[in-house]
Amino acid sequence: MFVSDAKGKFVVNFSRGNSLQISATGYVKQEIVLDEQTSLTIWLIPDQREMDAIVVTGTMKAVKRLESPVAVEVYTPQFFKKNPAPSIFESLQNVNGVRPQLNCSVCNTGDIHINGLEGPYTMVTIDGMPIVSSLASVYGLFGIPTQLIERVEIVKGPASGLYGSEAIGGLINIITKSPDKAPRFTANVLATNWQEYNVDLGATFKLSKNLKSLFGVDYYNYQHLVDKNNDHFTDVTLQHRISLFNKLSLARKNNRVATLAARYFYEDRWGGDMKWNKTFRGGDSLYGESIYTNRWEVMGNYQLPLPERIFFSFSATSHQQNSYYGTTPYTGDQRIGFGQLTWDRKLGSSHSLLLGSALRYNYYDDNSTATIDTLTAKNRPDKYVIPGLFIQDEWKLNAHHLLLLGMRYDHHPAHGSIITPRLAWKWSLTEKEVLRLNAGTGFRVVSLFTEDHAALTG
Repeated sequence: MFVSDAKGKFVVNFSRGNSLQISATGYVKQEIVLDEQTSLTIWLIPDQREMDAIVVTGTMKAVKRLESPVAVEVYTPQFFKKNPAPSIFESLQNVNGVRPQLNCSVCNTGDIHINGLEGPYTMVTIDGMPIVSSLASVYGLFGIPTQLIERVEIVKGPASGLYGSEAIGGLINIITKSPDKAPRFTANVLATNWQEYNVDLGATFKLSKNLKSLFGVDYYNYQHLVDKNNDHFTDVTLQHRISLFNKLSLARKNNRVATLAARYFYEDRWGGDMKWNKTFRGGDSLYGESIYTNRWEVMGNYQLPLPERIFFSFSATSHQQNSYYGTTPYTGDQRIGFGQLTWDRKLGSSHSLLLGSALRYNYYDDNSTATIDTLTAKNRPDKYVIPGLFIQDEWKLNAHHLLLLGMRYDHHPAHGSIITPRLAWKWSLTEKEVLRLNAGTGFRVVSLFTEDHAALTG
């Protein structure tokens, strides 16, 4: 370690002929051969490829993408600018192996398939938090604006060992911008010849010496009736939605992490007969499907003030849906609370250990028979708590081989013990050529409305 003076200069003694390497994460490495006593001013050139390659999703640790034992694909704002869309759901249609699919031509509910597996097997997280619940996945994926996204990391294949047993087909982790790095003001306006209009605004504020805030507003409106096939039904649902987002970042000693974010989302959408309007909602004169969605989210991450790298992350969500499918009403209410404690530690030069414990609370209630006690005929919301433990070890066998071993244990009150192992192997053939193998298992509880929405539509 070298200590500089007040002007940033320092003196180092080297023998003639030695070389000096200067490197920093996100910059091109330089090597200088020292021939004689001299004064050097060294400039490092930013390496955009390396900066974009820092990933956290594969192993819950910040690591260069090339060095990760798990293959992680990274998509930055530059990608979304080349493929403009009002929501993350539509933006992902240009990603190889990822297919957003509309499952209903009337209400346009959709899910995301990875490598051919159905949407319910894809897990969507925001800042690593599993806040996109089964009910939210039906319409909630349309309410995530691209303007507030720093990057999207996609893992294809099982990721259940770290993120829960539901991450069977793959994981999509949406990482939001940091108030420390976001621009002071951004504005995006999108309009199409189908009369779609989207306005996306973002601004950062310095609330105090150590506290910064990122605030964003997204509004989408589409009210143009289209019937290209002349079946007297709307080809695209009419909708308007608004999303409010605020993220706080607290500067702490030793660059310890402390963030808190909140988001509110409201959407009104309908599809059906071309002559339908809200006066026909719930009636049998004209067929229409009308869905009102109210949703709020809170999430945070806090690094404990300890010598060890221990993090506590948490999230809470509430999702309410008020809808009519023709004359059939459906009202759903789902609330999820999640807390997770992780400990990250290196053991020698060959092992990097990650230990974690998680607790998830789920509340679900609707007006169907799924939440009715068959003995008493009274309403019985589905409530349960799932505790979990997981361990992961990155074992560096040698310079070319890296092995990742992981195991997760969850206990479901109805299904008992759920064990999900994980194995990943990376073989570095050359400095730029890597072969990876990823294997694992998973377990997912059925959500009837999510997977059989057509039962309500007839």
